[in-house]
Amino acid sequence: MSSADKSKAGPTPTISRCLPDGTLIETLFDAKETTTQLAVATPDGQITVQPFLDLPTGERLVPYAPTNNLIASGCVLLPSDVGDLGDKQELVEAVRAFLHRYVDLSPLFEEIATHYVLLTWVHDAFNELGYLRFRGDYGTGKTRALLAVGSLCYKPFFASGASTVSPIFHVVDAFGGTLVLDEADLRFSDATADLTKILNNGNVKGLPVLRTMINRHRELNPTAFKVFGPKLIAMRERFADRALESRFLTEETGGRPLRADIPIHTPQDLTAEALALRNRLLAWRFAARRTVGPDPSRLVQGIEPRLNQTALALLSIIDDEAVRQRIAQALAGEEARVLQERASSLEGALLASLLDAFTMANAPHVTVSDATQRFNQRACADLGKPMTNKWVGGFLRNRLRLTTVKSGGVYVVQRTQLAKIEALAHRYGLTRDQQTAT
Repeated sequence: MSSADKSKAGPTPTISRCLPDGTLIETLFDAKETTTQLAVATPDGQITVQPFLDLPTGERLVPYAPTNNLIASGCVLLPSDVGDLGDKQELVEAVRAFLHRYVDLSPLFEEIATHYVLLTWVHDAFNELGYLRFRGDYGTGKTRALLAVGSLCYKPFFASGASTVSPIFHVVDAFGGTLVLDEADLRFSDATADLTKILNNGNVKGLPVLRTMINRHRELNPTAFKVFGPKLIAMRERFADRALESRFLTEETGGRPLRADIPIHTPQDLTAEALALRNRLLAWRFAARRTVGPDPSRLVQGIEPRLNQTALALLSIIDDEAVRQRIAQALAGEEARVLQERASSLEGALLASLLDAFTMANAPHVTVSDATQRFNQRACADLGKPMTNKWVGGFLRNRLRLTTVKSGGVYVVQRTQLAKIEALAHRYGLTRDQQTAT
């Protein structure tokens, strides 16, 4: 489209934009004056607030109208001005003090949540992100935690698991920012639900969700919705999808008595204090967005790539090495828990049975019958009955992706797959003792 065509098309409503030359644009909303403006930060550090911005291409950017329902209702929170940045450590302490005042978090997760707030304001400098989660029964402070942490995040969009899915897709795509989702397990729990697709695809840049749309001419016109961005969720249970579970840094709520100084009702001061901090955080975005990014030196040694992928962006913006070490220890503990869970699973029991059979039999293959007998010795008590050869053969093929072939009239697992079996055993956290236990 030419410059003249863009002028004829009218102004472009804009929430935020990062121009090719590095200029950053953010919409400001003043609820008292009921006005919106654009804050513009150029690469040389100049910051201006203006009603519109004309680009060299002829396009005119204007802020969303202050009467937009998402903005006016507080469903999406924006800064009202560009605040005074001060020192980064002072900003970190101010965010931590705010969270400590209004929500009861464990000391380590208070550090994590504090720095996650900062991460949301520069998340577009990273290609992978982890999510923050509060999990516990009702009345354990999950919703308060979402409100307190979410109110400081970059363009937070507050929604519920009971919400209609379509507007969530549209808002996340158009506004970007941070999705804050309460009661996330009431409407979906498996890998096929629409909201789960946002969570499954939204942690890696460049993986939009395709949804069927019909244009005004009634033609099929699938639309790609951008869902990448930070996310905070509250829920009572775990997700059934293990891959989705691995994307979260989780605080278990309700495990200790509530601190006496935590207000039971949400104070009016929270809203004003959160707005003042969002203004300062916007200044931090303008100052830091061009200089931050993933720092491979912050990778945690000895843990799985997925956990490192989940945590690296957060670790990359934390300056305090002691805090990084505490998070690294927590990640190592989480990996140990996951490996123990995997080792006690049916997959773990069957892999241990196969390795035991290969160790005991110096033969080119192990029969499925032998594997079944050893598996039943390990798992029959948990399953309540012995499994058949047919069931074990199907489990090997469908769950572990191992090949069974017929040899001498019986199905076998060939020794040529031993390296794959050992790699799977390592992934499932099986120690040598667990592999040979009967």
